[in-house]
Amino acid sequence: MNNPSGRVSRAIRHTGLLAGAAVAMVSWVTHLARADTPPQVGDLRPTVPAQPYGPAAGAQDQISKAFEEARATGRKVLLDFGGNWCPDCRILSGLMEDPAVAPWIARHFVVAMINVERMNTNLEFLTQRGLHIEAVPTVLILTAQGKLLNADGLTALGDARSMSSQAVIDLLASWDART
Repeated sequence: MNNPSGRVSRAIRHTGLLAGAAVAMVSWVTHLARADTPPQVGDLRPTVPAQPYGPAAGAQDQISKAFEEARATGRKVLLDFGGNWCPDCRILSGLMEDPAVAPWIARHFVVAMINVERMNTNLEFLTQRGLHIEAVPTVLILTAQGKLLNADGLTALGDARSMSSQAVIDLLASWDART
C-alpha cells in the first residue's frame, strides 16, 4: 500500500532529523573555531610564580622530550629560556599557566622552560643554531622538525611586564600561525 500521508510523515521526520544534525554540526564547528582562536584576556593580571624554571640540570632532556611530544601530537615547540630572577620571565610563565590561557597554550605548543640561571648555562641548543641570549626571556617557537619560526622575535617578550596580556597572547598566536 502506498500511503501518501505516511510518506509525508516520514519525510517530515527525516527533515527534522537532518535539521537537528545540521544545528549540532554548526554548534560543534563554532566550538572548534572558538577553541583554536587565542583567548581574549585583555589586561589579565596573572599570578606570578616565584620559581617557574626548574633546576638547571637536565635541560637537554627537556628539549628532547618536547620535540618527541611535538612530533607525536602535531604541535609546535615553545622553548622559554629564562631565569627565576627575571620579572619578565616570571610574568610570561604566569600568563601561560593562567587558567584562561593554559588550555590554548597546551593545544598549540609543547612548552619547555629552560633555566639559564644568569644567562650562563644551558645555552648549547642556542649556540648550535648560531643564536645567543641577549635578554631573557628568550622564546623560540619551532616546528616539531626543528624549524625556527620566530627568528625575528626571539627577545620580543623580554619586556613582558610592560605588555598587555593580550599583546603577549597575540604575539604567540602570530608565531603559531607560521609554518
